[in-house]
Amino acid sequence: MSNYKINPFIYEKNKSLFSGVGVASVTPFDNNGNIDLDAIDKLCEYFFLGGVSYVVVQGTTGESSTLSFQEKEIVNQRFVSALKNKLPLILGISSNSTSDLCDLISRTDTAGFEAIMSVCPYYNKPSQEGIFQHFKNAVDISPLPILLYNVPGRTSSDMSDDTIIKLSSYSEKIIGIKEASGITDRIANIRKNTHDEFLVISGDDFTMIDAVRSGADGIISVAANAYPSMMNSTYIQLLWENDKSKPQNILNTKLKSSEFILNNFFELIFDEGNPSGIKFAMSKLNLCKEKVRLPLTEISNKLKDKIIKFLNKYPDNDL
Repeated sequence: MSNYKINPFIYEKNKSLFSGVGVASVTPFDNNGNIDLDAIDKLCEYFFLGGVSYVVVQGTTGESSTLSFQEKEIVNQRFVSALKNKLPLILGISSNSTSDLCDLISRTDTAGFEAIMSVCPYYNKPSQEGIFQHFKNAVDISPLPILLYNVPGRTSSDMSDDTIIKLSSYSEKIIGIKEASGITDRIANIRKNTHDEFLVISGDDFTMIDAVRSGADGIISVAANAYPSMMNSTYIQLLWENDKSKPQNILNTKLKSSEFILNNFFELIFDEGNPSGIKFAMSKLNLCKEKVRLPLTEISNKLKDKIIKFLNKYPDNDL
């Protein structure tokens, strides 16, 4: 077990730093649209106290596509400093150009991060062989393990199960997949056809419960930005489902309550785009400002009112 203060129950069940609930962190901006470093510190403390297993920086929710290389370096080091010896970090580095991705990985200071997460090439719509070669080239030069990221709803490029399985056997440095298609049958198939150490992580809040029941090792969650404790307790309840020492009637009631509450929250924060929705929720929790960068915009007043009512009704605590 590592030196990080991770949940020993989750680690014992899954034997990985990246089991359980990871949070796809936002990047806080001030009212002028600049990086808010103090807010990063506040977020990190909130995530740590909320019991998440790890934090992902520079993913989709972090608006990485709107940050310059220099800004990313500043943000990365602030997260590293704030979470040193507390929580492991995954760094998102992606490009739809293979040579550019390899260059970015080579130039980026990855000290303090445990792995790189890289999304399936977007816009180009490559063949499955092209996707395989893209990640093969990346892992061959990467100083860190790589977590694949499949999110066809954003990239218009769907990495097939066969390609994922092929990559899992190509290199031990390819440690897993963040599978965000929302098709939970894929979770079971990938889990069945990859080696035991290969991580299969849900990247879709809406299907998290079914994904874990299908064999996922956990989730990288947007909602955990605001509800880390609730997401974490729900995941632990799922691990207890087959534990005969636990009172199953109470557990089933808690899980149904968790699922109902969280699904309603997911619908709110994704209704007008991510991370606009989750950033507004976090602003109401005094964690950061709701500011996003164009082409993203703030959510409507009507949706804001709904989120405020929800947050007032359901504080983040263990159900």
